[in-house]
Amino acid sequence: MLSYRHAFHAGNFADVLKHLIQVEILQYLQQKEKPFVYIDTHSGAGLYSLQSAEAEKNAEFETGIGRLQNCDWPELQSYLHAVASSRPDHDQSGLAASQLYPGSPRLGQLFLREQDRAQLFELHPQDFRLLDELMATDRRLRVEQSDGFKGLIAALPPRERRGLVLIDPPYEIKSDYELVVDTLIKAHRRFATGIYALWYPVVERSRINKLEQQLKASGIARIQLFELGLSADTEGRGMTSSGMIVINPPWTLKDKMQNLLPRLSQHLAGEQGVWRCEELAGE
Repeated sequence: MLSYRHAFHAGNFADVLKHLIQVEILQYLQQKEKPFVYIDTHSGAGLYSLQSAEAEKNAEFETGIGRLQNCDWPELQSYLHAVASSRPDHDQSGLAASQLYPGSPRLGQLFLREQDRAQLFELHPQDFRLLDELMATDRRLRVEQSDGFKGLIAALPPRERRGLVLIDPPYEIKSDYELVVDTLIKAHRRFATGIYALWYPVVERSRINKLEQQLKASGIARIQLFELGLSADTEGRGMTSSGMIVINPPWTLKDKMQNLLPRLSQHLAGEQGVWRCEELAGE
């Protein structure tokens, strides 16, 4: 079941939401001098060409990062600056930096200080090779070709006692929806002070409703949910929205998303755009 390749979806609206929230959390962690750990359970290749055959097949980036290149909104500047800063001057094929889009491990690397570290998991052999090559010279990062769900539990609790865990599975297997809940509960028991950010696609709303109810029933406190979409839910095939569920979110995150998501959804999708910003569990 290793058919999923993020190269087909790099820079799309789901990446915008995921990476926008990732950047906000990492900036928050940087506010204290104490070291933190960044753990990425499904890392992907780390850097993508928007001119590749995969990216151009459906050109999903056109309704994502493509519509934000010249956006001057103050609320987006940290994210857009991080995207630009994480691009090399060119890749091996000589593409201009503007034609490259970073994955979550590359963005995570950008925010690591000397005292911080990252643990990256990727199971797909080709994406693992690309990721390993990309990160080879950075001793702060450890890249493993292994199951990120199992690797996460084995990595907890971290010695730093603070950090971000990004869980971003492809959901190729329907049981992943159950597995992410089980993994989050186990991880939270081992590392209750960590910030967890879970990405999910909205393809069948019933699966997301069940996911939310399971997390509410877990007893985990401080859970917020954010969604961004190009259209309302549909019975047809394909992802219309995507979301991020954040456990132990920065105290500033909800207010920022509450103000930004309505405008961002309209900017990306016009009147068809949709969004959600909710608290699933309080203190």
